[in-house]
Amino acid sequence: MNRPQAVLIAGPTACGKSALALQLAERLGGVIVNADAMQVYRELRVVSARPSAADEARVPHALYGIASVHEAYSVARWAQAVGDALALARARGQVPVIVGGTGLYFAALLKGLSPIPEIHPTIRAEARLKLASLGNVAFHAQLLARDPAMGQRLEVGDSQRLVRAWEVIEATGQSLDEWQKLKGTPVLSGPMARFVLKPNRDWLKAQIGRRFEQMVAQGALDEVRALGAIDETLPAARALGVPPLRAHLRGEMRLDTAIDRAVTETRQYAKRQMTWFRNQMQDWLVVEGATPEAVVAMTFNSLR
Repeated sequence: MNRPQAVLIAGPTACGKSALALQLAERLGGVIVNADAMQVYRELRVVSARPSAADEARVPHALYGIASVHEAYSVARWAQAVGDALALARARGQVPVIVGGTGLYFAALLKGLSPIPEIHPTIRAEARLKLASLGNVAFHAQLLARDPAMGQRLEVGDSQRLVRAWEVIEATGQSLDEWQKLKGTPVLSGPMARFVLKPNRDWLKAQIGRRFEQMVAQGALDEVRALGAIDETLPAARALGVPPLRAHLRGEMRLDTAIDRAVTETRQYAKRQMTWFRNQMQDWLVVEGATPEAVVAMTFNSLR
């Protein structure tokens, strides 16, 4: 049995997938490749729960901390970067262990992206300024009038996707809805093992609380303080835990209240992740409480 071309590990936040990937990569002689949209930001090591420097020294890691919080790193950029990372792993004889909780990254990996043209930075900046000037309600109303398909799909509070829809129709004259119907080319194909981690819900709920307390003890407040006057429409400004901690730093809420809010929002996000995985990854192997050794065995058994 040949080694798999890649091992994919998806799972909700705080479920222990990074620790599992680390042990799995050590056993397979692999490289860990990030598939988490917040762990690409170099300034958010603590808040995004990026692997520690000690973990990165044990096994090669790729696509962690590669972007600034002051830019909107996109799934399209990740798809291009992961293609390069996979090619490099193949050249070095390493098994890529692709791990994360961002479903769209895995979708881009296996299904490809719609061929939306690159949007000029000026148009992207103008769209963010327009949102900041008008506010979400008025911006959404204008998008609804100009692009009914996307306006009806998007929630008023979803700033990132509202801006994305506006900039696409502004730049191309075509709705993002129409672009998304066009098929892309998968980045990865061939023999692979695909796992979705499914932790016990009560355990995960408690673990999310414990982990955020640890983040605060490890310097999350200093990390958020260092963001300074970051554009509120950028993805990093809305990373889990960042908005309530920024509110605390502005004197708008007590620290314990900010922590409670961050934990609640993280639990809600984990629930949405698990729903997405259940609906979109029905042909992946579901792993409940397996040891790294068991996952290694399943990796090869899944290819038979």
